[in-house]
Amino acid sequence: MFHYKSNTLSVYFFLFFFKLILASSFTNAQTGITPPSGGSNPTSPNNRSTHYNQIGWYAFFGTIKLSSKFGLHTEYQFRRNNLVTDWQQGLLRVGINYQVNPRVLLRAGYAWAETYAYGDIPINALGRSFTEHRLFQMAQLSHKEGLLELQHRFMLEQRFVGRYSSTAVEKEDEFPFMHRARYMIRLQAPLKGREIKDKTPYAAVYNEIMIGFGKNVNANIFDQNRIGLLVGYRFSKTLRIEAGYLNQTLQFGRLINGRNIFQSNSGLIVNTNFNF
Repeated sequence: MFHYKSNTLSVYFFLFFFKLILASSFTNAQTGITPPSGGSNPTSPNNRSTHYNQIGWYAFFGTIKLSSKFGLHTEYQFRRNNLVTDWQQGLLRVGINYQVNPRVLLRAGYAWAETYAYGDIPINALGRSFTEHRLFQMAQLSHKEGLLELQHRFMLEQRFVGRYSSTAVEKEDEFPFMHRARYMIRLQAPLKGREIKDKTPYAAVYNEIMIGFGKNVNANIFDQNRIGLLVGYRFSKTLRIEAGYLNQTLQFGRLINGRNIFQSNSGLIVNTNFNF
């Protein structure tokens, strides 16, 4: 087990707020789903349609240390459909880190995402790409149990998702406001020796669930779930590279012909991590 210092009170408030959001979201989901005409239940397995895509996510993460407590987080994710040939999404994220103690990291920042029209049924109802702007707040808790290193990441996002008011407009002219809560658990262990240090290979597994909430979340509160299985190598304190398998299960925010639409996207993930 691990213990927090007294100056981590803000983290407790963050986690408590996070739990309240999840509880509120599930309550709204149970009372706020309206069946489509004909009386069918959109939550029934018979009213789900799943579409499959092969994806490749190639990401750069860079952390620049500004002082003993503060740092700059930079990130770009080059997300492709059909492994590499077509766009799925481009994601840029920047933020300010605050290292409360060796086990607690706080971050706040901004993200820009461009989602493209990919797959059999594009996410956008008009079959177009769309832009999203986000603000986010994050708390990451780390601890070690024997050989195993664990991370818990809690994140809140305030999302402004681009939308076209009609087929006549060429660019998004509406940006409805949505909230999303995210939780990720990651476990990693060395494949040589008893700790992950310089010139050490390692294996990692993670799972992340995302829950949407707020008045502009329509057909679902479940947004997506991600599972990753990775093998990595830490070259030094500055450079770490990992690659492996990723599965993304994503639910559309709208019904189509009274059915919930899911994507099951699986493929390759490659992460390059720099710490300066």
